[in-house]
Amino acid sequence: MISLYHCAGSRSLRCLWLLEELGADYELKAMPFPPRFKAPEFLAVNPLGSVPYLIDGDVEMDESCAILQYLAGRYGDGSLEIAADHPAYGHYLNALYFGECALAGPQAVALRYRFFLPADQRQPAVADDYQAMVNERLAVLNAQLQRVEGDFLCGDRFTLADISVGYALLLISHFKLDEAFGDEVRAYAQRLFSRPAFQRAAAL
Repeated sequence: MISLYHCAGSRSLRCLWLLEELGADYELKAMPFPPRFKAPEFLAVNPLGSVPYLIDGDVEMDESCAILQYLAGRYGDGSLEIAADHPAYGHYLNALYFGECALAGPQAVALRYRFFLPADQRQPAVADDYQAMVNERLAVLNAQLQRVEGDFLCGDRFTLADISVGYALLLISHFKLDEAFGDEVRAYAQRLFSRPAFQRAAAL
């Protein structure tokens, strides 16, 4: 059976959300955050001490977007992916990684230097720089959503790209840094967060 190590509100929510969308059987191993400090025994499972951490038989993975592709490819029916021969395949892949590389990653750095480090190690100027980067990319996302014919990044189809980007929008919203959300981004986030699978995952 699939085992997923998870901390509420962390990137592992992407994986949990997908498992709920797929209706897959899985074992959830809830961890305190950050597990490398609050659950040091977890280092014997994942030396990085990070979540998500997925175990599926002999497969062990710790990158959230890669886990999305793995789970959808192995346990999905193709409905949450765009096939390589589809005209939107490149856009789909770009959006899938945009959620982490362009949004969640820089946002996590901004949060680290504004909130998470001890007070004497915080760097407001660094946090402001990374926040500005995120806000610029939110503007790009807003413009993309204005051009899409449908409710999701790939039109009428909900895909892994929406899960990836959706987590980033949740992270930004959670820390009340969503003032840069345009109208399209805000409405899109609400569509994602109203999905039953997301709500089930967020409640775990």
